Amino acid sequence: MRVSRRDALTTTGVMFAGLAGLNLFDREPIYADGDGFGYGPLKEDPENIIDLPHGFSYHMFSKTGEWMDDDLRVPGAHDGMATFPGPRGTTLLVRNHELSPVEIEASSLRGDSQLLSRLPKEKFYDFGQGKRPAAGGTTTLVYDTSKRELTRHFTSLVGTTRNCSGGPTPWRSWLTCEETVDRKADLVEQDHGYIFEVPATTRPELAEPIAYKAMGRFNHEAVAVDSRTGIVYLTEDRDDGLLYRFLPVRPGRLGEGGKLQCLVLGGDLGINTRNWPEEGWFPVHQTVAVKWIDVENVESPDDDLRQQGNSKGAARFARGEGIWYDSGTIYFACTSGGPNKKGQIFRYVPSEQEGQTGENKNPGSLTLFCQPNDSGLLQMADNLTVAPWGDVIICEDGGPVNHLVGVTGEGKLYRFARNTMNDSEFAGSCFSPDGTTLFVNIQKPGITLAITGPWHLLERNDQPQPPSA
Repeated sequence: MRVSRRDALTTTGVMFAGLAGLNLFDREPIYADGDGFGYGPLKEDPENIIDLPHGFSYHMFSKTGEWMDDDLRVPGAHDGMATFPGPRGTTLLVRNHELSPVEIEASSLRGDSQLLSRLPKEKFYDFGQGKRPAAGGTTTLVYDTSKRELTRHFTSLVGTTRNCSGGPTPWRSWLTCEETVDRKADLVEQDHGYIFEVPATTRPELAEPIAYKAMGRFNHEAVAVDSRTGIVYLTEDRDDGLLYRFLPVRPGRLGEGGKLQCLVLGGDLGINTRNWPEEGWFPVHQTVAVKWIDVENVESPDDDLRQQGNSKGAARFARGEGIWYDSGTIYFACTSGGPNKKGQIFRYVPSEQEGQTGENKNPGSLTLFCQPNDSGLLQMADNLTVAPWGDVIICEDGGPVNHLVGVTGEGKLYRFARNTMNDSEFAGSCFSPDGTTLFVNIQKPGITLAITGPWHLLERNDQPQPPSA
């Protein structure tokens, strides 16, 4: 029986409560490659691209350098990504490209002045004086999951830089984040370090390059939007980064402004969550109430928002990376957290009065629930998503061999995929709206993969099964 993603989530909603079991990793690390849970051992790919469990296969498409439907080239450095329902059962993907200004040869323009002339100057956030436009941005893809084929791809945002990750919104757009704090200088015409919004559309058109400055200028990584409140949660890719939230003046209208805040942990727990050997210890397993404090001077010309927050008691996180909202819970990864600096995963549960006066009496809560402290289990957690059946799917960025790692509600890890092409990271994992296809990028040289197979065969100790492929 085919089960929709919505039905699967309804059926398995209880599983998210069970994710608290992931905290067992720090106490009793559990790992298997086919010993009664997960999808079994990975089988060697004769093409040397990606190893998958038995019965699974991939379709590789939209490779760097290919011509797109707008007569521009597929940029390189594929990174964060999300899916949206498209017409006639198709899936829309909006995809980031983490390219710096000096990587113009890997951009959709390839440093070609003739290609540049096809795009209106006003659609560039940073035109680079027409000599070196900012090379990042986004592309949009239309994919037919029933036929397993790409039907269209085109450029959707230009003139931004180092678009690392981001997050989908409930109103059908992608929030793309600049992982940089470059300042206006030489050929750079604008300050960078902002968030931009890209509508999910099948029309090959460029998004308006509007920087959402009220959401802060810092080394952005990713965002997650609470569909209940419209509040946006933001990670910062710094070893002493903060976790932020943005309270919009009007939910769904982020360009109209709002208030930026950072997370504070109270009591005697201190402000450091990193658990590095040279520092104190933040408790694993324990759920901690939080509060939020305002951040001032959010455009931060000196890149000092995290220092400002730390001085007020904000919690420190070790390179906040992927973040994902699902069923009332927010999951985020810290790439270099933990005693071995190989990664942590946190869970934040917002208050029922999140962002309102009443949250002081009924605050949200934070739990460090995954800290394997073993590179054989997990190596530098980066992008993550939540599968339709409740597992967290994590992209590794530790090399020399990177995996997609699944985490069950019982607190067990399993390797689902292995990059055998090169030592590049996985990025942008996300499921199609119908739950049949897992999309993921291999960042370099830049390819997107659609993975399908017998999802229903997942072994997880009699818990509800995922939808059939």
